[in-house]
Amino acid sequence: MTATSDMQTTTAAAPTGDRATSGGGEPVLEIKDFSVVYRTGGGDVHAVEKVDLALHPGEVVGLAGESGSGKSTLAYGACRLLRPPALITGGSVVYRGRRLSGPVEILGRHPEELRELRWREIAIVFQSAMNALNPVLRVRDQLLDVVEAHLDLSKDEAAERIASLLDLVSIPRARLKSYPHELSGGMRQRVMIAMALATDPEVVIMDEPTTALDVVVQRDILAQIVELKDELGFAVLFITHDLSLLLELANRVAVMYAGRLVETGTSDEMHHEAAHPYTKGLLNSFPSLRGPRRDLAGIPGSPPDLRGLPPGCPFLTRCAYGAEACSRVDMRLSPVSSSPDPAHVTACPFVLPATPEKTLASPSEPPAGAR
Repeated sequence: MTATSDMQTTTAAAPTGDRATSGGGEPVLEIKDFSVVYRTGGGDVHAVEKVDLALHPGEVVGLAGESGSGKSTLAYGACRLLRPPALITGGSVVYRGRRLSGPVEILGRHPEELRELRWREIAIVFQSAMNALNPVLRVRDQLLDVVEAHLDLSKDEAAERIASLLDLVSIPRARLKSYPHELSGGMRQRVMIAMALATDPEVVIMDEPTTALDVVVQRDILAQIVELKDELGFAVLFITHDLSLLLELANRVAVMYAGRLVETGTSDEMHHEAAHPYTKGLLNSFPSLRGPRRDLAGIPGSPPDLRGLPPGCPFLTRCAYGAEACSRVDMRLSPVSSSPDPAHVTACPFVLPATPEKTLASPSEPPAGAR
């Protein structure tokens, strides 16, 4: 597999906004030890396994990984949007919003309580705006549906609210009368973003919002996301397979593989001091816009079958550093010893950022510089 990047030609110019965040204090959304399986006749598919992830106010956290790694399942499961055969088997999801009197455990909420929480506090920009929007309703009706369901506004106030939402995402108000098929791909995506922001949520989950768009439109939408985030103060969980995009957009990046987080850290650390072999592979699979030329290297093989993961590291069969000892790794995230930031953690106990390329680990002798 060779990871491709729709933003390769524009990444260096992608907008970053103010990358400083509050940093301290409690996270607005905290996922702990979270697991999800899909029940099938052939056995449980372990789509998400014991994942910990936190999102602080005003922060952009990027969640990267190839297709099927569990990114969307993690996000939808945390919001209780999954349907059978999906089943949450463990963990907790705590939301701390400024409008609430105290923390809310999402996994323990009743459906009516979840209805009040979703979109008002936590909104989602779904994949594929053409499919997410109702094709037989005008844009106006779809925006009004969200506003009327969650805000106590008069008819005139609601009408002005949805018009101002289109102003916010740079769409002419006349487009309120349009059907989704009458809009371009970029405009449909902006409508989805406007819908997500309709009730002033504190957390916005964006699930590959620019994947199907050309690079110029992608850049415009990314610039708008950063601008709106800085203006309105919401936090963003940005899900994509494009690691190069997240290095420019996110404050922190989490890399997911086979349902597990394998490394998390700041964007700078993940770019220049990546520790896990999978993260290194993703970084080597798209071209750099600066510096000397280098050979691109894809990641060989395919992800493992999630119905029966082998013991130890699930990346072992595709890893250039792999050895027999890797089959006994417990996949616990631990600090990278060479990193000054204790929040830079990796699931690989044998490889460090400075470990030479393609050095094979040994059961008795880990690679030089291993922690």
